[in-house]
Amino acid sequence: MRSLNIPLSLAMAATFGLVALSSIARAADMPVEYPPIIEAPEPMPLPAVGGWYLRGDIGYKLYQAPKGSLSSMPWGTTGNGGKMGDEKMFGAADIGVGVGYKFNDYLRTDLTLDYETPAKFKGSFYCALAPCTGQWRASESVKITAYSALANVYADLGDFHGLKPYVGAGAGASYLRTSDVKSGMIDTDGTYPDSKGKWNFAWALMAGIEYPINDRLSLDLGYRYLNLGDAATGSATDSGGNVAHINYEDITAHEVRVGLRYYLY
Repeated sequence: MRSLNIPLSLAMAATFGLVALSSIARAADMPVEYPPIIEAPEPMPLPAVGGWYLRGDIGYKLYQAPKGSLSSMPWGTTGNGGKMGDEKMFGAADIGVGVGYKFNDYLRTDLTLDYETPAKFKGSFYCALAPCTGQWRASESVKITAYSALANVYADLGDFHGLKPYVGAGAGASYLRTSDVKSGMIDTDGTYPDSKGKWNFAWALMAGIEYPINDRLSLDLGYRYLNLGDAATGSATDSGGNVAHINYEDITAHEVRVGLRYYLY
């Protein structure tokens, strides 16, 4: 019987081949692993900070007493230097609109136009001549209608649980018109002084709270101190030829306002 003489190197090569085939077979049976897919999150929209807004407001004015006086002396039977006494001015409603721009969370500005319903003024002139010497005649009354246009700037003071307090100031112009004059100062033809309009410098100080209803609409509850300037009637002439009109000086008011702001961004 003939024995097989297999070289050692050939045997080793065969052994390594079998091991390699076995490894390949096992690898084929294993599941293929792919790298995990990482989905990038969608970018969140940045909150709107600046932008234009529209506003509308209604309010009620409580007036301080203006100073009433004649423009020149002497006139008729009026004494006390032509100055009135017992002046008072009743309240009036106000409606306004405006457009503004919010620069950031702390600074904004707007332009506002306001119309005020006629407010009634009452006062008394002092009688210096007979037959009413030494008496105050409570016969002076007039209606004053106000229009105002202001440029305003505000500082928003932060967000406190949804409430956003602010302070502000404004400056601009007012137009005050007198009407329905009833006075002891009667013209030579028996008529009262005519109506008259007057332009003034006006300014205001404000404070309030904004409450956002949603991303675009906010409720605004505010206080405003408003200085509207002076008003005057038309002129009248007495029997001695003296010409005068009535002045109403330092017309100022405290105002409570409620409104809406609509942001356009």
